[in-house]
Amino acid sequence: MSLNPAQVKSLKPTPGKKETRIHDSLGLYLFITDKGHKYWRFKGRYQGKGILLSVGVYPAVSLAEARAKTLELVNLIKSGINPAENRKAQKAAVITANANSFEVVAREWQAVKTAHFSELTRHRIKVGLEKDVFPWLGPKPVDDIATIDLVDIIRRIEARGVRETAHRVAGYCCKVLLYAASTGRRIAVDPTSAVRTALKPLIKNHRSAVTSPAEVGKLLNMIDGYAGTLVVRSALLLGPLTFVRPGELRSARWSDIDFDRKEWRFTASKTGQAHIVPLSRQAIEILKELQPATGRGEFVFPSPASSTRRMSNSAILAAFRRMGITKEEHCGHGWRATARTLLDEELRYSLSIVEMQLAHAVRDVHGTAYNRTTFIKERHEMMQAWADYLDQLKLAATVTPVTPARKIAA
Repeated sequence: MSLNPAQVKSLKPTPGKKETRIHDSLGLYLFITDKGHKYWRFKGRYQGKGILLSVGVYPAVSLAEARAKTLELVNLIKSGINPAENRKAQKAAVITANANSFEVVAREWQAVKTAHFSELTRHRIKVGLEKDVFPWLGPKPVDDIATIDLVDIIRRIEARGVRETAHRVAGYCCKVLLYAASTGRRIAVDPTSAVRTALKPLIKNHRSAVTSPAEVGKLLNMIDGYAGTLVVRSALLLGPLTFVRPGELRSARWSDIDFDRKEWRFTASKTGQAHIVPLSRQAIEILKELQPATGRGEFVFPSPASSTRRMSNSAILAAFRRMGITKEEHCGHGWRATARTLLDEELRYSLSIVEMQLAHAVRDVHGTAYNRTTFIKERHEMMQAWADYLDQLKLAATVTPVTPARKIAA
């Protein structure tokens, strides 16, 4: 007897029985528990052996849907396919696909391949993938991802006007897919070349920096006259003395400062390598003046909103703007160009030592990278000479410390 929808809805369990079975057709029947729960099941035979499979739960699966699923099972048997084994294979394929999804492989790549990167770089990769890639490619198996999928991601980012981010995220994606191939989860071709071709070219914006001794002296006097908070003022003063990257300066931790050795040790954000900044007498004085104010926390330059967070980049930018220094004239990163130029042209230090102090990759004549302690004695001497030279430039400058809105004179 075939069932109809009204019957299925009204059927009740047989009193006194734990289960009731009402047959429909083609091996489909309705299984009713003593509590009234209803389940669709299929009972058939494959190569002489009995098969029992779940078809769905009523009412989530209607009578018509249950019959359609049953017909699929019957057709599999007629085609010589064991429906039970076929279902197991489908479940296994789903599990495999999930295990090989872009997001799963990307997170594995991050754990395996980026552990030695700086905290800042790891965070940048994580945010880039989670914001711009996972929402679209996260669930997709890595072997199903085509170049056009990556191009779509790139175009979406470029539409926001951030080409540098597009280049960076494209690089992450290509590395994830190469990692997938190296671990046997992708056989498709390397998309790197094609993706690079699709990227819009970067617009080179060279960071502004003062590089003439006279202008440097004027700028240093302006910083000396800055009337902001102790934390921001200290960061402004320490920037030219250490010429580290702005993010590294803002991320400075007291635990990384060694007053006995007169060194600041941390991981360079650009290279992910350990780096040492010898601290001049002037730098030590700035840090010791600041220590009573922030030394009980983690960060040398904490955020005013929370001592557990580092000072924001906008704090330094705002300080420059308050002094009337525009982004076309100088920025926090500009101290690196200032130091490289003047240490070479005015103080005549070896560019190899200067580059090493800038945390750039420097290699010997055999192509071997120097380690962080190479020329450390010479770098200590150079950093003290640099600090003394900056003092001389301040003394020689003709400007008086200025109030906000005053610009650097040409």
